[in-house]
Amino acid sequence: MTDASLRLSIFFIILLTMLVLESCFPARKSKLTKRVRWLGNFSLLIISSVVARLLVPIGVTGIALYASSQGLGLFNNINLPNWLIITLSVLLLDLMIYWQHRIFHLVPMLWRFHKVHHADSHIDASTGLRFHPIEILLSILLKGLAVLLLGIPAIAVIIFEVALNGFALFNHANIRLPRWLEYPLRAILITQVLHRIHHSQVVEETNSNYGFSVSWWDRLFGSYKSQAKKPDEDLDIGLKSYKADNKTATLLSLLKMPFDKN
Repeated sequence: MTDASLRLSIFFIILLTMLVLESCFPARKSKLTKRVRWLGNFSLLIISSVVARLLVPIGVTGIALYASSQGLGLFNNINLPNWLIITLSVLLLDLMIYWQHRIFHLVPMLWRFHKVHHADSHIDASTGLRFHPIEILLSILLKGLAVLLLGIPAIAVIIFEVALNGFALFNHANIRLPRWLEYPLRAILITQVLHRIHHSQVVEETNSNYGFSVSWWDRLFGSYKSQAKKPDEDLDIGLKSYKADNKTATLLSLLKMPFDKN
């Protein structure tokens, strides 16, 4: 099995698992039908994937292989055990994604693209795939730059990408873990409840819990919020400037959203 087929297989297994759990144990009810939201969200995923493939055909893994062959980057020029290099690489990439996410909230021009993700009036596994193509492209370029500078090995890139996609599906899923499991789990991971706080319409709640996987970056850098003003089941999700209607959920609306006046 090739690298791409393995990653795709893991992605679909996690996605189907989350969709089944959402169907059986939904935490919240959407204001829009799945057909309307999923058509827009999954169509945006396809467009973003095609754009990324066309503009950066070798991908971040290809950049890692190139850096290795040319001896570029920190880890390609220091003598450390492979297991330590891989571990440090995955941690540093995750830290970079935390700060990338935080900066996309803080810089107005970048927020215009990231708000496409936050404008979803409901949050489920499909929301974890809803990113504007330009944001996806910028993210690939930033990860590629980090891989070049650090000399991150290809295997670490693959591990990180699989984990990032898996956690994004997991913490966006429309499920609510039992309290006895969710509370100890949030000591390590960003759970669904914690990430729904990040999707709150309250600005100070939106600007918290930036982590996509582990919760310790938020704790370390002062952006961790354990509880919203409203209970999880009553939390207002999305952006106040975008109504929960069929018009704002279409693919064309999502593609145009960064360029509107809101």
